[in-house]
Amino acid sequence: MKTPHPTASPAAPTVAPDSYSDAELVKKLPGFTNHYVTVNGIQVHYVEGGSGEPLICLPGWPQTWWSFHPVAAQLAEHYRVIMLDIRGMGTSDKPATGYDKKTMGQDVYALTQQLGLSKVALMGHDIGGMVALSFAFNYPEATDKVILLDGSHPTEGMRYMTMLPAPGTFEAKMNGDNPYMWWMAFNQIKELPEQLLAGRFRYLLDWLFGYVMIDDSHMSEFDREVYAAAYNHPDSIRAATGWYQAFNQDIADANSYPRLTMPVLGIASYVAYNHMSMGLPHVAENVEVIGLPDSGHYMFEEKPARVLDVVLPFLQAKPAQR
Repeated sequence: MKTPHPTASPAAPTVAPDSYSDAELVKKLPGFTNHYVTVNGIQVHYVEGGSGEPLICLPGWPQTWWSFHPVAAQLAEHYRVIMLDIRGMGTSDKPATGYDKKTMGQDVYALTQQLGLSKVALMGHDIGGMVALSFAFNYPEATDKVILLDGSHPTEGMRYMTMLPAPGTFEAKMNGDNPYMWWMAFNQIKELPEQLLAGRFRYLLDWLFGYVMIDDSHMSEFDREVYAAAYNHPDSIRAATGWYQAFNQDIADANSYPRLTMPVLGIASYVAYNHMSMGLPHVAENVEVIGLPDSGHYMFEEKPARVLDVVLPFLQAKPAQR
């Protein structure tokens, strides 16, 4: 039995990490099941439920497939929902390489082929949004629609992110007009993040949720422990930083991609609206960006009903040609 890790909150429950396993978590989502398959040379984990047209859900940092649980049941009333732990996440494999978004998109495409899905809609949050766009860029014929939540493909603009925050802009909550994301640089460092954070990742989680959410009480104690358990191991931290360390390759790959023609929906919290509303029209011809100014970065937790109000009409609108 693993020993419980130290946490930043004295109110943290003394529950064994096994309580946060895939097998236990999926019990909280009636009608959903766990699956483990080998695709593109690695084993990946996904959770599936519902029926109808396929919707691939791709999570971001520092979460897992579990991040979609506030909206999964409602989506499954209309769609075959497939929530994937992307390469390096959760109980999916964490190889030494392959964290560029083109390779991660290949993972998702290989999964769709193994499942016999000729065309899919994708919904990606944060890093998952980067992977969703890479899939669409590289497999447009297999892409019906794309939904991006506070995430887009890496571009040259990342090279101009500020190192030093402007006076008065780095406070307890992220400034939507001058967002300061120091972890973009921190996660470029090899080996040090896992040395500092292994066994104590909960400290980072609590700070991050407080910083990028308007009301971080919507991120429950249980959810925090789920993610702490998922990221406390050095290999999990190494793999997650790999997503960031591949940005230079992602930017190089993006320079060869044509604009997307399938419908693309951007859903942006107050911390990402400016970036997404300016950036997405450069990569997609048929794009709409909707802002949720009353939500922070983790929109599924803060505003699940609002997310569904936007996502379902977009998916149910006249579909792209199949």
